Amino acid sequence: MTTLATKQHILDTGGYVYDIDHEVYFNRSAKKIFSVEFLEKHEPAEIEQSIHEDGDTGNWRFYFNVPPPESVKREIASALG
Repeated sequence: MTTLATKQHILDTGGYVYDIDHEVYFNRSAKKIFSVEFLEKHEPAEIEQSIHEDGDTGNWRFYFNVPPPESVKREIASALG
């Protein structure tokens, strides 16, 4: 499998869906959001590790190369429910 196909498979298996408006992949039950740029820059093993990290904080976890401002986090979290 190519790296892109491997990354897509990891996201699909993890229950992540793409939000075109914010250019992120997210999983509501895990409360995790991955930017496209993060996914492009990181290796499949790193992405899989991030998906399986404990996320019991009750808050959305953002995986971006550069942390987004709080206002952007609130906007995305609100839009995604």
